[in-house]
Amino acid sequence: MIRPDSEEHIINREISWLSFNERVLQEADDPNTPLFERIRFIGIFSNNLDEFFRVRVATVRRMVDFGRDEESMLGPLTPKELHDQIQEIVKKQQTKVQEIFSNIIDELRKEDIYLINEKGLSHSQGVFVRKYFQERVLPNLVPIMLSKKHNFPYLRDRSVYLAVKLSKQADPEDFAYSLIRIPSRSVSRFLVLPDIGSRKYVIMLDDIIRFCLDDLFFYFDYDRYEAYTLKVTRDAEIDIDDDISKSFIEKMEAGLKKRKIGRPVRLLYDREMPEDLQKFILKKMKIEEEENAVPGGRYHNHKDFMDFPEVGKPHHYYSKLPPMRHKDFPLHTSILRVIRRKDVMLHYPYQKFGHFIDFLREAAIDPEVEEIGITIYRIANDSKVVNALLNAIRNGKKVTVIIELQARFDEENNIFWSGKLQEEGANVINGIPGLKIHSKLAWVKRREGTVCRNYAYIGTGNFHEGTARIYADDGLFTSDPRLADEVANVFEFFKHNYKHFKFNHLIVSPFQMRKSFTKMVNREIRNAKAGKEAWMILKMNSLIDPEMIFKLYEAGQAGVKIRLIVRGIFGMKTGIPGLSDNIEAISIVDKYLEHSRIFLFANGGEERCFISSADWMPRNLNRRIEVAAPIYDPELLQELKTMLHIQLKDNSKARILDPDLKNVYQKIYPGFKFRGQEDYYNYIRGKHHIAMKIYHNPRCAKSRLGLKYLEKKGFELEIKNYLNDGLTEAEIKSILEKTGLEPIQLIRTQEPDFKAGYKGKNLPADEWISLLVSHPKWLQRPIVVNGERAVVANPPEEIEKII
Repeated sequence: MIRPDSEEHIINREISWLSFNERVLQEADDPNTPLFERIRFIGIFSNNLDEFFRVRVATVRRMVDFGRDEESMLGPLTPKELHDQIQEIVKKQQTKVQEIFSNIIDELRKEDIYLINEKGLSHSQGVFVRKYFQERVLPNLVPIMLSKKHNFPYLRDRSVYLAVKLSKQADPEDFAYSLIRIPSRSVSRFLVLPDIGSRKYVIMLDDIIRFCLDDLFFYFDYDRYEAYTLKVTRDAEIDIDDDISKSFIEKMEAGLKKRKIGRPVRLLYDREMPEDLQKFILKKMKIEEEENAVPGGRYHNHKDFMDFPEVGKPHHYYSKLPPMRHKDFPLHTSILRVIRRKDVMLHYPYQKFGHFIDFLREAAIDPEVEEIGITIYRIANDSKVVNALLNAIRNGKKVTVIIELQARFDEENNIFWSGKLQEEGANVINGIPGLKIHSKLAWVKRREGTVCRNYAYIGTGNFHEGTARIYADDGLFTSDPRLADEVANVFEFFKHNYKHFKFNHLIVSPFQMRKSFTKMVNREIRNAKAGKEAWMILKMNSLIDPEMIFKLYEAGQAGVKIRLIVRGIFGMKTGIPGLSDNIEAISIVDKYLEHSRIFLFANGGEERCFISSADWMPRNLNRRIEVAAPIYDPELLQELKTMLHIQLKDNSKARILDPDLKNVYQKIYPGFKFRGQEDYYNYIRGKHHIAMKIYHNPRCAKSRLGLKYLEKKGFELEIKNYLNDGLTEAEIKSILEKTGLEPIQLIRTQEPDFKAGYKGKNLPADEWISLLVSHPKWLQRPIVVNGERAVVANPPEEIEKII
C-alpha cells in the first residue's frame, strides 16, 4: 500500500492557487459566459494575481533570500525552483489573458460596441475627449521629469503609470523621459463617448492622456510623444513594531505606512516600450530584469475591468437572481420571536442579508436586550451593521465588538471603525495576541422573566452587505441553548482570555477543531473497515493542511467514499490507485464566489453536519479563532445536504481537480444541464419565495382590507381583478383544491341573482363551477393563494394560515 503521509502526494500551495486563478480565466474565455461578465472575470483574474504577488510571491522571495519555510514549502521544490515555476506559469497566463482580451474586443465590435484608443478617434470624438481631459483629467495630473542625476520617484503599489518618451522628429537624439500616474482613483478608468447611430464607444483613461500629451507638455520644445504603461506590485507584508510603549493600533498604523513603500516584487511594463526607456527605469529602480520585470500588454490594472461601463444589452449580463426573503421572516416580523421557537438558516446571496441587519436593529431597540456582541473581520465602508451597533449603544445597550485589525487589506477600514465604535462607547477588542479572530459570530443577551436567554448567529461569511450579494455563504440563527450558550462563552473568552471553557457542541479552533474533525474521519475509517456505510462530503475554500490531507488519504485507502468541493487551493492528488481512488474533488467557479464551508459525515447512519468559518489550512486550524457549528434541525440539515448534492451534479461550471491541474469541466449526466448555483437558487425559491396571488374586487371593502394586509406584510403580489378579467374553470378548480372547500362555499349566496334563481338548489360540483365562471361577482372575496395553499381572506388575518 502507498504511504499516505508522504509530501510527494501534496500539490504545492502556490501552484494550486495559480490553477484556481486559471479557472477564473476560463470563465473569461468561456463563450457561454455573457460577454460583459467575461470582461468582469478578466478584472477578477487581474485583481487576484495582484494580491497573489503582494502576499504569496513576496513570501516566496523572502524564502529565496532567507531560507525555507516548512509550512509554505510542502513538496519537493526549493524556494528558488518554486519562484521560477510561478514566473513561468504567470507568463503563460499573461499571454493567454491578452489573447482572451483581444477576442472579447472583437466580439464587442460585432455587438456595435467599440473600445477604441487615441488613434481611432474621429474629429468630433477628439473634441469631446480633449474637453473632458481639460476639465476632469488635467487637474489630477502631475508629470515628473526623469533624469540620471535625480533619484527615481517612488511608484505607488498597484497604481498604473505612463512612462513617456518626449523627442523631436527632426532630431531623435534630443529626448527626455517623464512619468505620469494615471489618476484612476479620482477619475473613472473608462469614458463612454457619445453614440454614433447604434454604435457605442468607450475609451480608456490611459488613451485619453496619450491623446492629450501635447496639452500636458506644450511648454517643452518636443513634437513626438510615446507613452507606455508601467505598474509595480509591492510586498504587502506588515512588519509590526515590538515597541511596548505603543498601542497595537499605533503599531498597525505604522506597519501600514511601511507596507506602502514595501519591496517591489513585480514590475509589469508594456512590451512595446523602447529598450532605452526600459533599461533606464529598471536601472533606476534597481530591479533585476530577468526575475521581477515582466513584459505585458498595452494596458495594466485589468482589475478596473470589474467596473467596465454598463453599455451592453441585457443578454450581455447574467440574468438577475434577486435575493429572497426567508419564509419565516415576512415584513414586520420579530426576528427574535421567530428564533425563540426554531432555528433559521440563511443562504446568501440567494436570501436577503437584510434579515441579519433587522436582527441587530431589533436587538438595539428591544428594552429587554442587555448586551450585543459581534466579531468583525471585513465590513462595508458604509456599514449598516456598524450603524445598527451604534444605535444599540445610543439605546443604552452594552455592545462588545471584536474587530480583527490584521484582516489583510482591510486593516485601515477596521482601524477606522474601531475608533468610531470606541468613541461611541462600545467595548472594542482588537484581537487576541498570537491569534487572528476569523469566526463569524453575533450574540444577543436578552432578559426574559427572571433569567437571561442567549440568541446567536453563526456564519461562514463576513458581516458585509456588499460581499453578501456576491459570495455564497450560510448563516444560522439559533436560540438553542446547546449552541447559543456556547457562543456566549466564546465572547466571554474574547473579553477574558484567561477563562477557558469546554465546548460540547461548537467546535472552536485552535483548541479542538483539528482534533474534532480528525476524530470524525477516524470514525468513518472504523465504519468502513467494519463493512458499514462510510462516506463524507466536505465543502470548503481551501484544503492544504498536510495532517488533514494525510488523514483523508488514510480514510480513502480504508474504503471511505470522499467527495470534495473545494473552490480554491487544493493540495490533494485524487484518483491515484492505491492512494486516493476513493476520493473525488471538484471546484465550482461561477457568477458567485463559493465561500461557505460545510462538512457532512455519514456517522454510521446518524449523519452529522457542520457549517464553519474555517478552511482546512494550517493558519485556520492552528492560529485562528474559528467556529464550526453542528446543524441539529432536520429541515436545515436537508437544505445543506441538498446544496451539496446539487453542486456535485454540476456539469456546467464544475471542474475536476486532478493531480495534473488540467481544470477539465465535469461532464456527467449527458443530455441534462445542471448548474449548481442557479439550481440551488431555484430550490431555495421553491421553499422560501412567497408570491401571493389575490383575487381582488376593488369595489369591495373586505377585498381592499385583504390587499392592504398583504402590502403591509411586504409580499410580492399578483393582483387579479376577476370582475374585469373573468374566471376560468381551471382557476376555480385550483382554488377549490388549494382551499379544501366545496364549490358552494366559494359562492356569495346573498347576491340577489343567486337568491332569485339558485337558492336552496342542490347542483353537482361541475354546474356550480360553470355558474361561477359565468357569474364571477358571486366569488367570495378576497381569495388569496400562496403556492399550493389558498384561503378566503375574510378577515385578513386568515392569510396567516397559508404563510
